Amino acid sequence: MAVLAGGRSAEHEVSLASGRAVREGLQQAGHEVLWVQLDRDGAWRYEGERLSVCPGAGLLGVDVVFGALHGPFGEDGTVQGMLETLDVAYVGAGVAASALCMDKVLFKQLMGAAGVEEVEYVGVRERRWRTARAQVLGEIAGLGLPVFVKPAHFGSSVGIVKVTETERLEQALEQAFEHDALVIVEALGEGVEVECGVLGPAFASEPGEIVFKGDWYDYTAKYTPGGMELRLPPRIPEGARKRVKELAVEAFEHAGCEGLARVDFFVNGEEVLVNELNTMPGFTPTSVYAKLMDASGIAYPELLDRLCRLAIERHERRPLS
Repeated sequence: MAVLAGGRSAEHEVSLASGRAVREGLQQAGHEVLWVQLDRDGAWRYEGERLSVCPGAGLLGVDVVFGALHGPFGEDGTVQGMLETLDVAYVGAGVAASALCMDKVLFKQLMGAAGVEEVEYVGVRERRWRTARAQVLGEIAGLGLPVFVKPAHFGSSVGIVKVTETERLEQALEQAFEHDALVIVEALGEGVEVECGVLGPAFASEPGEIVFKGDWYDYTAKYTPGGMELRLPPRIPEGARKRVKELAVEAFEHAGCEGLARVDFFVNGEEVLVNELNTMPGFTPTSVYAKLMDASGIAYPELLDRLCRLAIERHERRPLS
């Protein structure tokens, strides 16, 4: 099998860390693993040489590909589409689900249409911001303060700004548009931040509570040692814990995901709100998804092995015409 890591997004280094851990875990599970690094310029390299591929010819003769890629040009359906063209099995969501879940606005629209309760938001396209600024600001005002302004297609809290004063909102939007032509503005999620892992087709991990030292769960809290703690079990009512697990699977299925996902929630008493879904979360043994699965009885090497087997099974049952 092959592990893909790196990529063109701002999460390049995070992806390399995930990829190295996945490679080691797969080797521990008894698999032979080839390393394919995606450079920041988009080039694919194997053993230091630029890799050329041919549609329908697979990838380096491997059975399955684990794309430990985060963010645009890796987690958004682009690489998944290429792997489909190569006709090789790969771990995780397919083209449509990857693209949908990478777009935070589109994902929330889908959840809303499915009747899933979620954090309130306003999606803003840059062209509309330029032509209808007062109207957009009025819609955002309905969310109250504080709000979180995010590029719609980024992960790992890249580019997010917390706005506590109305006067700073326009600046935050302009900053976000430097990263993405689509921005999402989210209301403050009340209560406890909880995350739940899904292992396809319908297994939900025990939920975990995110405890962090700062004002909110930003990039520094996520990737600085000691910046956050995963509390198991979470400090939420039993009914809410069960609802988190149910909603994690529901969101996974509504989005058409495959293999794995991590679903993020805000829980306030018995109220459970979906925030977002990540189709390829951080994947080191100390990442939240792996910890949640380990707490649910699935050790890291076994988790990787199961994901690869699920990918092969999906590939074998795909329609050929």
